[in-house]
Amino acid sequence: MNYILFDDYSWEQLLPLTFTRPPSEIRIGILKIREKWAYRLEATCYYLTQDYLSDKYPLKTQEENILINSSVLPDDNLVDQIHRLNSGQALVNQDEIVAARLTKYQVDDFRNKEIRDIDVVEYPQEVLKINHPWEIFLNNAYAIREDFKLLTENRESQPLSHTNRLLGDHKLFIEPGAQVECATINTQEGPVYIGRDAEIMEGSVVRGPFAMAEHAVLKISAKIYGPTTLGPWCKVGGEVNNSILTGYSNKAHDGFLGNAVVGEWCNLGADTNNSNLKNNYASVKLWSYPEERFIDTRQQFCGLIMGDHSKCGINTMFNTGTVVGVNANIYGDGFPRNFIPSFSWGGAQGFKEYRIDKAMEVAEKVMKRRDIKLDDMDKRILQEVFKRTSKYRQF
Repeated sequence: MNYILFDDYSWEQLLPLTFTRPPSEIRIGILKIREKWAYRLEATCYYLTQDYLSDKYPLKTQEENILINSSVLPDDNLVDQIHRLNSGQALVNQDEIVAARLTKYQVDDFRNKEIRDIDVVEYPQEVLKINHPWEIFLNNAYAIREDFKLLTENRESQPLSHTNRLLGDHKLFIEPGAQVECATINTQEGPVYIGRDAEIMEGSVVRGPFAMAEHAVLKISAKIYGPTTLGPWCKVGGEVNNSILTGYSNKAHDGFLGNAVVGEWCNLGADTNNSNLKNNYASVKLWSYPEERFIDTRQQFCGLIMGDHSKCGINTMFNTGTVVGVNANIYGDGFPRNFIPSFSWGGAQGFKEYRIDKAMEVAEKVMKRRDIKLDDMDKRILQEVFKRTSKYRQF
């Protein structure tokens, strides 16, 4: 069977994180959403996403296809119900299509939003669907536990060195090549997963649920409160609480990051801090791209949402509920505004447009350090993001 993960309205609601990816490429728990489906389906998953993303995230159709909502997280029962679909049937939960089994020609109609001749099958059980950025860190504990079971079932962890202290009854799993010395790991609230060739340096204190992917690093004396996830090649120091760093991003020094989602190729300068709680304890409002205004998250704790390739200088202070777009460069004293458009350059004293040629030049240098090339597909995506976000940069 051919599997396709399709975008719906959540793609726009998850901006700026989805400017550079479909929702299925969001990391929550240990794995990206697409990886969760691929593991459970034992198959490659393709994409039905925005046109400008489709070169990097391609669509492939066959005579029979199963389409799955790209912002929905899988579970065993949902996968079973999807496998039971007959051709021309759609699995629906609360009037939203979760999955559909379609012919090649029906996929074309689906792309054009001309859905016809489809039988609806109601799915009465709860579906976990990620529609807003804050729902990523809100559901990270559940996702870590589910991914932990998926990745470690019937496998044996590498041993934990005697120099460490382990507390709690939940599970610890260490992949081959990982290094952990002189750390305190507490699994009382959830499991801890340490990826292949990752490292936890001396003096670090970790409370689960926590996951770090391959080659991620916790710097000396890092303080981590779960549920927190570090994607591949992330370097983290200081204090982190209930946050997700998607991959290849660094918060390598002291400072606080809490209730946050950080994209790829970001860098937070030394002693960067974000507020995750308002002084009056009111619910946090966050910038919404579809509504072009700040909306109530109904969350008391909500920190920083940062798109790919954004950077900030030392001692940067982010206010509660700050949204930073793609390829922003923030520096200087004081609190910058709590909506910073993509390709912005500046800080509390004001912003100007970050020239796209200069932004790409920096991105090439950063990615080269990990032996990854900023290829033509990535450049076209960034150019499209630059165009789409120009209306926000009327400084």
